[in-house]
Amino acid sequence: MNGSDYYIPALATGFALALKLPALARNWPDPLLRSVCALLALGTAVFFFSAPPTIARVNRLTGVPNVSGPLVYVLLSAFSASCVVLMVNWRGGPAEVTRRTSRRWVAGYGAVSLALIVLFALGDAPVERLRDLDTYYATTPYMREMIVLYLTGLTIAGVAMAWLCLRWSVQVGGLLRIGLVSIAVGYLFNLSYAAAKFTAVFARWAGRDDLDWLSTHTAPLLASVAAVFTAFGFCLPLAFQGLRHRLTIWSTYRQLGPLWHELRGLSPRGDQPQRLSWWPSAELLVIQRESDIHDGMLCLYPYFDDRVRSRAYAAAVSAGSGPDQAHAVADAVMVTTAVRARAADPEGTALDGPVRPHPPLPAHDVPRNLVRMSHALRHSPVVAAARTAGSRPEG
Repeated sequence: MNGSDYYIPALATGFALALKLPALARNWPDPLLRSVCALLALGTAVFFFSAPPTIARVNRLTGVPNVSGPLVYVLLSAFSASCVVLMVNWRGGPAEVTRRTSRRWVAGYGAVSLALIVLFALGDAPVERLRDLDTYYATTPYMREMIVLYLTGLTIAGVAMAWLCLRWSVQVGGLLRIGLVSIAVGYLFNLSYAAAKFTAVFARWAGRDDLDWLSTHTAPLLASVAAVFTAFGFCLPLAFQGLRHRLTIWSTYRQLGPLWHELRGLSPRGDQPQRLSWWPSAELLVIQRESDIHDGMLCLYPYFDDRVRSRAYAAAVSAGSGPDQAHAVADAVMVTTAVRARAADPEGTALDGPVRPHPPLPAHDVPRNLVRMSHALRHSPVVAAARTAGSRPEG
């Protein structure tokens, strides 16, 4: 009766939710992140309010015997809907279709939750039952319908989730497939939970109580196993996806380093860094580094020479570079040549000279082009040769 088998998972899911809340505050429009947080919040609530000590406490505080029954059933229904909505948003697709499908599931289980409350209000359940409410009131009018309704809702969600996961798993591979199969297995255990409950309830309808153990003892065990498989299935791909995203962002930040150092100090604010928050995100650091690079390029614009770039492009192609890489090498040569030309022109005479057309910087796929240019600055022999030769744009 101490409820530790319920409170420990509640603490675990609550801790996971606390870790996600800062990201939710920063990216509230993200439907996938909202779905994950809703799932964690409802999972925490289900475990907490299903614990027998909490059930007894809620019943005493409200003064209504067994009011915890419909409360837990409503939370389970909301949790079922949140799982399906998370899966729909996780899989993706046209935004309008995803929103419409999510709204339908939420509306459907919202109607189920309302019906559960109404049926409990109409029923008569004066004797408090902490563990066997389903079988004790299986033949009581309105309570009977409430029990069947919540089990039916769980069954529908279980079938939908298992089908969605298995159908999607054959189209993907790697950790995502492992996660989807794990979720499907978890929901098969959930279906076994509902089957055990239904069997005990149907036995009560037939006037037998010798199968109550299926509802009281077997079903909670099946639910615990289902929670383990489902949590593992959701957490593994999402955690790996988040880690991969973070690694990609930090890799971009690191790869932009050579180009950023080449242009550092050319922007109007000089070498003084932009003031950021005390703990800036990786995305913010990448944006700031890209902004510094673009500011430096704007200062170099009068010193860019398309003839330098054309010669460097021809040299890169001759050295065996593909078109995209040759363009990056040519841009890198033009930038580093312009940096030296600007350093040799402290009076800024190029700014007062005749206006002539300057080569445009790449406008498409900007982050990738900047990374290619940065890589060329450090590794291209064409850029190294241009630096050694001391190329200068003509004035």
